[in-house]
Amino acid sequence: MSTFGSSSRLAVLLAGAMFLFAACGGGESAGEAPPEEETASGQEYPDILEAELEPSGDAWNLDVTVSSPYDSPERYADGWRVLAPDGTVLGEHELMHDHASEQPFTRTQNGLEIPDGVEEVTVEGRDLENGYGGETVAIPVKRG
Repeated sequence: MSTFGSSSRLAVLLAGAMFLFAACGGGESAGEAPPEEETASGQEYPDILEAELEPSGDAWNLDVTVSSPYDSPERYADGWRVLAPDGTVLGEHELMHDHASEQPFTRTQNGLEIPDGVEEVTVEGRDLENGYGGETVAIPVKRG
């Protein structure tokens, strides 16, 4: 039998648990950065407001209007992707900088290839920090 009483064993177990909790990041320390706050609107992703397809030879040009209320050099809408109805990614467009002084903004993706049989595509925005999400736009593919 141990020379420790039950209250002593409990104190040792609690001290060990507190040490593990702190070591695993369970508590805040003075050097930790606070969690990032959401935007005033609570928006986590950019929204696609509008998108238009225009045929260009065997390919398509796509005009996309994006809204991103948190646009700054630290966090911004950094692109979009075009999806077929089955989720296949048909193309991606990368934006290299923020558009904070131009909201919402429209950019063009040229040379988008849309396979025969695809009658609608969906455009989804991408956030530099959180990836893809937000409001999307579905566009019918009108072939001549």
